Amino acid sequence: MTSGLERINPDQLAPATGFSHAVRTSGVTVHLAGQTALNADGRIVGDGIVEQFEKALGNLLAALDAAGGTPDRLASLTVYLVDIEDYKANMREIGRVWRRLVGSDYPAMAAVGVTRLWDVEALVEVQGTAVLE
Repeated sequence: MTSGLERINPDQLAPATGFSHAVRTSGVTVHLAGQTALNADGRIVGDGIVEQFEKALGNLLAALDAAGGTPDRLASLTVYLVDIEDYKANMREIGRVWRRLVGSDYPAMAAVGVTRLWDVEALVEVQGTAVLE
């Protein structure tokens, strides 16, 4: 830990280049880097918004787990979308993915429309903050 920050990059995620998958501060707050549907080889997987959301959220939760947190500890989440209408059209299925992976508690959330994400194939990116007990 340097200056109260511990950078966490779990082996099961694609290598972090220019960012950390999670940053734990003083053992209380964990800042989770934006996650897309990258597999461990660094390739975007999933043909549609639902599949990519599931993988991106799974990646975020893997980083949170590596930092010692659980899904119920998510305090905030920002969802970046290249097609908001596609997300809205699939909200029921995306909600089912959320409840299966996280549960019925929701953090403070925002959805932001963007022109594109770092990986041109990415349709969605999720970024969050968790507070550990």
